Amino acid sequence: MPETVFEVDVDAAPEEQPDPIVNRWHPDVPPVERVSPGEKFRVECLDWTGNQVNNDDSASDIRDMRLDPNHHLSGPIAVDGAKPGDLLVVDILDLGPFPDNEWGFTGIFELDNGGGFLTDHFPNARKAIWDFDGVYTSSRHVPDVRFAGLSHPGILGTAPSHDLLERWNERERDLIERGPDDETAVNHETHDDDPPLALPPEPNEVLLGDMDDEAVEEAAEKAARTIPPRENAGNCDIKNLSRGSRVYLPVFVEGANLVTGDLHFSQGDGEITFCGAIEMAGYVDLKVDVIENGMERFGVDHAIFKPGNVEPQFSEYVVFEGYSVDEDGTQHYKNANVGMRRACLDAIDYLTNFGYTPEQAYIILSTVPVESRIAGIVDLPNTCVTVSVPEAVFDFDVDPDSLAEISSEGRGRAARPS
Repeated sequence: MPETVFEVDVDAAPEEQPDPIVNRWHPDVPPVERVSPGEKFRVECLDWTGNQVNNDDSASDIRDMRLDPNHHLSGPIAVDGAKPGDLLVVDILDLGPFPDNEWGFTGIFELDNGGGFLTDHFPNARKAIWDFDGVYTSSRHVPDVRFAGLSHPGILGTAPSHDLLERWNERERDLIERGPDDETAVNHETHDDDPPLALPPEPNEVLLGDMDDEAVEEAAEKAARTIPPRENAGNCDIKNLSRGSRVYLPVFVEGANLVTGDLHFSQGDGEITFCGAIEMAGYVDLKVDVIENGMERFGVDHAIFKPGNVEPQFSEYVVFEGYSVDEDGTQHYKNANVGMRRACLDAIDYLTNFGYTPEQAYIILSTVPVESRIAGIVDLPNTCVTVSVPEAVFDFDVDPDSLAEISSEGRGRAARPS
């Protein structure tokens, strides 16, 4: 087994971990450990909330969650010889839950505390608990669904330089001040309870590893939230970034300062409920190498990766299409966000034919390895987005041809999530 270079305790608070947690991006966070190119090592991770969610049937922990300290991440880990302009090569060798902690959770967040992709349709908190059985998972809150997860780290990234950090903050502040562009917004009207357009630095509940208290107070004013993906990769939430994948990460500081966490047992493309994967605590085994001057040699400014070959095998899907026309009939210009919403809403409505509540269907789309694609982007004014739901994850037939055989009462076996 690779040497563990970062340890966590799932029974301890984030501030009381064996190794110090980080929850912001900042170039001055000191590395907790150093590794050499070619070295294999293990990183243990809390779930992204830092142990705020319980394995029970109440969604009060989702409703009342403290969001300012999220994500709770492991690192930084410095790589000997890595310098700005290089590419850090990261092989994901293995990952999974801790043997004595084989469960995870999915949450739908309150409209006024986190929200989600379809928060205007699902404004209230819900939670589903998933039990793991090897590579398979099932939930007492979403009956008749069982599937092999495509486990992956939601977050894998390198530290930004001071210059890059300032660019992030400037452009995100500008977006907040500018407001939504009519053709990129889902609806033309904005409301006071709409989710923010970006998350500027939040100095509340900042964790910056082993940085001393005085330095943390100063750095917290500029340290970037870990919520969005950026040039350093970070919170990409790519479900195919699983075992066997190789990732090429841009390096912006000496040592690269690799950070990871937010482990997912499984996720559908888009992670649409926000806490939309099957979130878990666990470990990830990595191996690293360095490509000197790789950013210029490869001609890249962002991460690239090669997927592993351990994906679940599905052959039959029910595919839903969405276009750039929102629910009230407003036509948008090539808006893939609107197209994705419409495809997801149709898929949710479809699954309710089989006895699922809309909330359960929403959770299914967010956790099952659903494939979402931009199928067509050249034909104005509509972008076509598809959401493909694998039929084999259900214990019954969800093929459209089967609907004629289902009674008007539906399946009636699906219990409402907490």
